[in-house]
Order: sequence, then C-alpha cells, then structure tokens
Amino acid sequence: MALRDQLRILVVDDMSTSRGLIMQALDAMGIRQVGYAVDGPGALEVLGKTPIHLVISDYNMPGMDGLQLLRAMRTNARTKGLGFILITGRADRDVIETGKRLGMNNFIKKPFEPQELKACIEAVVGRL
Repeated sequence: MALRDQLRILVVDDMSTSRGLIMQALDAMGIRQVGYAVDGPGALEVLGKTPIHLVISDYNMPGMDGLQLLRAMRTNARTKGLGFILITGRADRDVIETGKRLGMNNFIKKPFEPQELKACIEAVVGRL
C-alpha cells in the first residue's frame, strides 16, 4: 500500500477558498484521507478524537494563529510528534524562525503550485 493511501492529513484554514485549493491539490496527489478545521481550537478538537499524521495549517487565522496551534500541539503528549507544515503569505524571518523553534517540520509560501505543495509534504513524510 502506497504512503499516500495511508496518510491522514488535517488542513486548518479559516478561508474556505484557500482550504479548498489545498484539499483539491491533496486529492490530485491521490491523498484521500483529508479532514479540515476552520480554526486552531477546531483543529485541536479534531486532533483529540482522530488519528492524524500531518497537519497543514495556515499562519494567519483569527483567535489562534498557526504558530499558536503548533505550540499547543507540541505541548500535548498526544500531538507533539505529528508532522506540521505552515502555509503563510508572509514568510518573514520571524515567523519562520519561531516556527522552527517550536518544531515546525516545513513551510510553504502562498501562493504555491500543487507540485510545490507535494515536494513540501514529501520532505516531511517521504515519497508519496
């Protein structure tokens, strides 16, 4: 069984258009086990109930941004080892350095091409 058939991904983005583009790209890669949350607290709720391998989260979200979600994940025994990719429109040094310090596995800058997202994911989980 191919990795893409087993991989369970959670997409976290408050913008339905962005979330849809990410999920569409994942579907085109053959990744079918994809869930979503519209914010950080919703993501933590899903992670508490559902086994997930990789979280792909937007940075800029109201209430709890992507780095705050990452911090919450890394301080929870159940979610601290999950893969985490940050998607951001502003990949400035502070955001990226903070993400790395918190245990971010990779990041990608918006806008991105589906092939770039695939390479970003493969750098974290291996060849799809």
